[in-house]
Amino acid sequence: MKIAIQAGDFDAGSEIGKISKDSKIGAVASFVGLVRDVEMTLEHYPGMTERAIGRIVEEAKARWQVMDCTVIHRYGALKPNDQIVLVAVASGHRGDAFAACEFIMDYLKTQAPFWKKEQTGEGARWVEAKAADDKATERWR
Repeated sequence: MKIAIQAGDFDAGSEIGKISKDSKIGAVASFVGLVRDVEMTLEHYPGMTERAIGRIVEEAKARWQVMDCTVIHRYGALKPNDQIVLVAVASGHRGDAFAACEFIMDYLKTQAPFWKKEQTGEGARWVEAKAADDKATERWR
């Protein structure tokens, strides 16, 4: 399992390749989140953020057959089309890989301690939590 919080970019293909080496793995599901149309700055609490993501991954492992997993989340100044997050889950079966990947991403949006500030034409503003993200997380309870 790999959890990384980093300022630098990542190579999604390379990261996926690293978790799909075991011959018992039958599926890898992945998600890459991108910055849309505004510049943004992401902040986090080092240590706390990694522990929170670790708990999310452990919960996914308890629910599904997760053989390996990588979660990389960036922080700092990001521009449109920059990669923000990678979630990649390896499993023996596609259903487990898809479900665990979606679960981890839903929980990252609501449970991982990140703060986003967007730079718009009207100035900077902190991004509020979205009800749709909370609703997506609720379906897993």
